[in-house]
Amino acid sequence: MSGMADPVFLGSLAHRTAESLGNLTAPFSQALVEPAWTYMTANFSKFTISTWFSVLLHEVVYFGICLPGFLAQFLPFMQRFKIQTEKPETFHEQWKCFRLLMFNHFCIQLPMIGGLFFYNELMGVPYSYQAMPPWYSLAARMVACLVMEDTWHYFIHQLLHHRRLYKHVHKVHHHFQAPFGMVAEYAHPVETVVLGAGFFIGVLLMCNHIVLIWAWMVVRLLETIEVHSGYDFPYLNPLYLLPGYAGARFHDFHHKNFLGNYSSSFVWWDWLFGTDAQYKEFLAAQQKAKAE
Repeated sequence: MSGMADPVFLGSLAHRTAESLGNLTAPFSQALVEPAWTYMTANFSKFTISTWFSVLLHEVVYFGICLPGFLAQFLPFMQRFKIQTEKPETFHEQWKCFRLLMFNHFCIQLPMIGGLFFYNELMGVPYSYQAMPPWYSLAARMVACLVMEDTWHYFIHQLLHHRRLYKHVHKVHHHFQAPFGMVAEYAHPVETVVLGAGFFIGVLLMCNHIVLIWAWMVVRLLETIEVHSGYDFPYLNPLYLLPGYAGARFHDFHHKNFLGNYSSSFVWWDWLFGTDAQYKEFLAAQQKAKAE
């Protein structure tokens, strides 16, 4: 049909473009990534790689992403990016958060991560460098993981706000009305398991290599720490390139308001069910105040 692009041609063009971009990073991959990955798989067991290396990656990435927000509280020029400027961080609250984090990370999340080894063995998930999928396959699967986790998070999160459940479980997370990065995984152990299960849905359905688990872990941590950071740095997070990405202000309002904005990554579910109504009213009031 004239005037319309051939979908087969477009698909082929996209595939060739993705391969070309992959070729640009090939020298780096062959010089550094391949030898390091080959050494790892040759010298460490699958259990060590799947469990202990995953836990190590989680801790390094978690606190690494938290670090800029932590340092920002000591830099006056960064305060213009802070969302709730009237509620500064305190050492007491950060220490309180850190203590529960350590319990959740090593007593709750470590066994959950360890369980992935048995799934990997059952499903024959590969570990070798040669079996590693191309970057565009990983990227597509991680976006799918984000969508699935966001869907799980929206409905379970809203359920946790039910008056019969809230005071027993989710109230722990809402101790911080003005969140900071570490608050991302500050939660009641039950919530850590139930909401955290959303991370594993994508893994169970999409995993075709151990690297997907690690890549998805990094993306998920980037998302959840950024939206809890208390700072709005939209140009530093590549996830803002995704259509409908919610961002820090969206979730920060949830902590401030307690109700609405239940999604983790995207705005779609809240828009569809109207649970972003109070947030829209808040934004409209802000715009009106600025206009005056």
